[in-house]
Amino acid sequence: MHAWVFMTNHVHLLATPMIEGGVSKMMQALGRRYVRYFKHTYQRTGTLWEGRFKSCVICAEEYFFICQRYIELNPVRANMVSHPAEYKWSSYRFHAQESLELQSGLWQPHELYLKLSRQQRTRAKRYQALFKHHIPEEELGRLRNATQSDMALGNGRFKEEIEALTGRRVTPRKRGRKPSQMD
Repeated sequence: MHAWVFMTNHVHLLATPMIEGGVSKMMQALGRRYVRYFKHTYQRTGTLWEGRFKSCVICAEEYFFICQRYIELNPVRANMVSHPAEYKWSSYRFHAQESLELQSGLWQPHELYLKLSRQQRTRAKRYQALFKHHIPEEELGRLRNATQSDMALGNGRFKEEIEALTGRRVTPRKRGRKPSQMD
């Protein structure tokens, strides 16, 4: 788990699976355990989740920090806080800390985050600097569309590689009917 934010009505996660189907298995286990806990604690019955989780595969070199910022800025966009450091239910404080005082069994820093600097203080400062500017609406749209439609997020070459590796479509089809072939 590289980044997370726990909002009042939803959760955002950025994770690298360690096994095939790892994210789906993690979400299934989390759902089972949490639903059981919630129903028992609050004496509830029936469904708790509105539907299946949404996800997308990303090209880390292009989109890792965009996705991470999108996640950690969620409470700011929701007008819950003015800066991500003020929201304690996110991974921002782990990435932006200047010393390694905070630790979490949940958090595993991504190699791109670690490449910001060998020294934690410098790495934290560089990470904090990423939050000085908003994510462009165009990038937010790409990210949201990919996640909502379970498509890959990256350049054409990356998408082709993912389709070849997985054997499933990760790019949207062109709209409309397929043209008929004439003999």
